[in-house]
Amino acid sequence: MMKYDVITFGSATYDIFMSSRKFETVEDEKFITKKGLCVSLGSKMHVEDVFSSMGGCGTNSACSFSEQGLKTAYFGAVGKDIFGEAIKKELKRHGVSLNLLKESAKHPTAFSVVLSLPGAERSILEKYGACHQVTEKDIPFDPSTKLRADWFYVSSLSAGSHQILVPLLEFAAKEGIKVSANPAGSLKSEENTKILKTVLDKIDILILNQEECSLLTGIDFNEEKKIFKKLDEMVKGIAVMTKGPAGAVVSDGKKLYSAGIPESGLVDRTGAGDAFGAAFTAGYMETGDIVHAIQLGTANATAVLQEMGAANGLLKKGDWGPWSKVEVVTKSI
Repeated sequence: MMKYDVITFGSATYDIFMSSRKFETVEDEKFITKKGLCVSLGSKMHVEDVFSSMGGCGTNSACSFSEQGLKTAYFGAVGKDIFGEAIKKELKRHGVSLNLLKESAKHPTAFSVVLSLPGAERSILEKYGACHQVTEKDIPFDPSTKLRADWFYVSSLSAGSHQILVPLLEFAAKEGIKVSANPAGSLKSEENTKILKTVLDKIDILILNQEECSLLTGIDFNEEKKIFKKLDEMVKGIAVMTKGPAGAVVSDGKKLYSAGIPESGLVDRTGAGDAFGAAFTAGYMETGDIVHAIQLGTANATAVLQEMGAANGLLKKGDWGPWSKVEVVTKSI
């Protein structure tokens, strides 16, 4: 059976983007972010731009790996519907193997509607689907069959699919498969966070944003040094903290590596985190060099920011875009 360079796990969704300058922002304490994106109830509103594309952290990351020249498969599920067909077509376009993709007759493809006010912010309406219903029994754990790879890339696992996290990482440890993980979905509840903590020692590269690192460690968002000290105790491998416009910071337990982002335009933020995480991992897989990995991850994320959709601006292997490689500053811990 074929052995892949990397197999990705996570969601596969179809996204509809709607943008209008007539959306209103309303400040109110009842919103989690203290602000709401609102429309007039019972009215009809003109939408200026509509765009649709594949989304989902599992499929987005698979496309990044494949564009970086790695033999890649996505493990997950879509429904037997038009959105599932569109996702399959997009994965094929990027050269991702569909051998591990399941089609569900019971559950529809996961779906999102992204509402955005230009120059302000966006809100996402999401409907869980087939990819969120994957269970342990769906995984072909016998390595002589299909699940053979040098690396697993485990992105956010939400709803029912979170139950595959522990058996998947235990299987990887048993088979000598390295693991890079961006498990944001594991931090959506205390129970899932506790489960994640039991397998941190089986993760070679842990990728989370600053808020997620705070949630995992229980340390204040702004106490970066304390967060990394705790992460180094919890994680056996490399800990990566993404900080949006402020760049990223990485620890290998001995040194801290930090970099900003290049000056660039911004069309759509969707998928930028997936683009960074996958390209960082691909760069590290290729060279074992954290500096190179940060530079490649940053370049890929910046490229995705320039296009609508999560997989439309991805860099191909050898292409760094029009930006200079970011400077990476290192210091001993």
